Amino acid sequence: MENFETSAIRTQTERTQFDEHSTPLYLTSSFIFQDAEDMRASFAEEKPKNLYSRFSNPNVTEFTDKIAKMEGAEAGYAFATGMAAIYSTFAALLNAGDHIVSCQSVFGSTHTLFTKYFPKWNIETSYFKAEDAANVEQYIKPNTKILYLETPTNPAIEILDLEFFGQIAKKHNLIFIVDNCFATPYLQQPIKYGADIVVHSATKLIDGQGRVLGGIAVGKEDLIREIYLFARNTGPALSPFNAWVLSKSLETLAIRVEKHCENALKVAEFLESHPNVELVKYPFLKSHPGYEVAKKQMKLGGNIVAFEIKGGIEGGRNFLDKIQMCSLSANLGDTRTIVTHPASTTHSKLSDDERNEVGITAGLVRCSVGLENVDDIIADLKQALD
Repeated sequence: MENFETSAIRTQTERTQFDEHSTPLYLTSSFIFQDAEDMRASFAEEKPKNLYSRFSNPNVTEFTDKIAKMEGAEAGYAFATGMAAIYSTFAALLNAGDHIVSCQSVFGSTHTLFTKYFPKWNIETSYFKAEDAANVEQYIKPNTKILYLETPTNPAIEILDLEFFGQIAKKHNLIFIVDNCFATPYLQQPIKYGADIVVHSATKLIDGQGRVLGGIAVGKEDLIREIYLFARNTGPALSPFNAWVLSKSLETLAIRVEKHCENALKVAEFLESHPNVELVKYPFLKSHPGYEVAKKQMKLGGNIVAFEIKGGIEGGRNFLDKIQMCSLSANLGDTRTIVTHPASTTHSKLSDDERNEVGITAGLVRCSVGLENVDDIIADLKQALD
């Protein structure tokens, strides 16, 4: 296999008759056929051909091929958003009466799928806590079909051992799905550890500049085939323009993520030393309980730092009000540093008990460390904490 950076830059669609150096935009809803036989054979899938951009498109294929190569996957399908990728993956693979085992610390919208929508179709979810991961087998039932987790988790930055869960999934014949959004394929490849499917919100570090939405699922060909057929008929396709932007972004993913991680580690070390911060969670801090596992399965620690401010919800709100340079936004993985206080914003609709269950304490702040000069990032955090 080519080196990561080379694949990210050199995986491209076939050149047209114009011999362009950079992949052109294919902004078309549909494609034409040469004759009746060409059309019949194409729809019968006897030959590879783009039929309609809801099914496939050259820009989307290029983006998908790149992520599949990066993750070591057999195939993939790209979606309009990360949540479209997560929902479609589950919806394609589950039947009424099936059961999911998931880590409790998951993205808020994923939690809502599990607790509000899937029960309507008699699909139940059992949650295990990250600190209780060793006992995950007690949650597995005869009708369990999927084992699901994020690592690092959002927003609590917990680390789960992919190798351990890969072995559990294989032992119980479960489909092992990993949301790899926080790590990106550059820092971590869950398929190496037994994952069957890897999902991403490409909106985050893959785009890296807060411009477009996108999602993707890659993994085993037979499973992706089911996901493709579901998506082909339900329509959550990624737009060709967004795919073109995301494919371009992948060309700089490695170099961007390296710098994000370098800045994030320095920010985490600063926060650990600040008197108004009670706790800092960053995978490559030795104080993180998952440090050794993170070092085993991740190249670097990622760009997300979680920390607990003294003063609870009011302390968190006060911190946001005092921020000057860093952005207040619900996004992450941007060139610009972003701070979020989940208890008063993204997870405010949950009860205190529900928030605590998923590791969101009253004073928890999530910092998506950007690419600004790290001294400027730290200076802004410092004045807001002081």
